[in-house]
Amino acid sequence: MTIKPDKIEKSIEIQVPKSRVWEAISDYKQFGEWFQVSLDQPFEEGKPSTGKMTHPGVEGEAWIADVVSVKPESYLSMTWNLYDPDSELLSEDTPTTLVEFILEDTANGTKLTIIESGFAAIADPLGIDAMRRNTEGWEMQINNIIQYVNKRHGY
Repeated sequence: MTIKPDKIEKSIEIQVPKSRVWEAISDYKQFGEWFQVSLDQPFEEGKPSTGKMTHPGVEGEAWIADVVSVKPESYLSMTWNLYDPDSELLSEDTPTTLVEFILEDTANGTKLTIIESGFAAIADPLGIDAMRRNTEGWEMQINNIIQYVNKRHGY
């Protein structure tokens, strides 16, 4: 029996204070700048997050998420709907994964860990395809947040 992979995990150290990384993650307007999404409302625990993607190639696609937990300067999590290339639209019935942003102080700044989990529960081929696409996407988003935080704060 083959065990299906369930999560993507990326960790980086950014040489800026945790408060600056937290702003980039938790402020919906700043998040939108580096993630390339236009969000309709602030991230609030227990509330939905909606908007439209602005990333080239997926402009206008729906962003549908639910904010699960907000712990200032340490943790933000949300479930979000996975894009299905075989579907015309995202909907409330689209499978979701859990995305977690975890911040920790380090001697030189902030360790940011991003975990996306729940792929094992998603039927294939969507589950495997989503894991592949999102693994590539998180590589890009890690670079985006590093550049954003460093540029915004003059580092």
